[in-house]
Amino acid sequence: MPALTRTARTTGMLYLGLAITAALGFLLIRPRLFTADDPGATLDNLIQHHTLARAGIAFELLIVVTQALAAIWFHRLFRTADARAASAIAAFGLINAIVVLVSAALLATALDIALDPVGDAAATVQLLYLTSENLWGVGGLFFGLWLIPMGGCVLRSNWMPRPLGYVLVGGGIGYLLSTFIGYLVPDAHAVADALVLPATVGEFWMIGYLLTRGVRAHALDQAPSDRQPQAAPQTIS
Repeated sequence: MPALTRTARTTGMLYLGLAITAALGFLLIRPRLFTADDPGATLDNLIQHHTLARAGIAFELLIVVTQALAAIWFHRLFRTADARAASAIAAFGLINAIVVLVSAALLATALDIALDPVGDAAATVQLLYLTSENLWGVGGLFFGLWLIPMGGCVLRSNWMPRPLGYVLVGGGIGYLLSTFIGYLVPDAHAVADALVLPATVGEFWMIGYLLTRGVRAHALDQAPSDRQPQAAPQTIS
């Protein structure tokens, strides 16, 4: 398998891992533990389902790992096509990972306080979960920002379908707008949710293309070989 195709497939696997861990941790487990308008219920959920809460923390840590590695592998994939945009993907992706890492630490602290109460445990646990949720909320800026240079790399390299590049760029912009709308107009949930749909489509399209095709055939001819020719040994006359 050519090196560029292998890099593309690995990137796709890491991106798929990111999507799965985010779905399980943030979309599935968190809502079963956190009750936004009832601190007592959140505390009770953590006490009664502490194993599930630990699983939620573990999934957030897996999000950090897969996000960081995906960012690095996207840089490896696109660095020869557009070095600046590839570096931007890596930078924004690593910031995403840091945001989720802080969120995981808050969730771990909330569980510690729930199981070994200090002061008003219910209020403290609720504050920690609210802070974690808002970290994900403001982190939407970088979730969107990393899609824009990703789409730019698709367009610049022509290694993948051009419509995919446009969807990724549009999805990234939509994610940015959705983040601002979520805080400026809290009641406009439908609008905010609609704005992130192109991003979701673009991300799963990218995952599918990386896993099934990798890159277009002509990309293999453009990419430099991983093996550099060895310099001829110098002889002393």
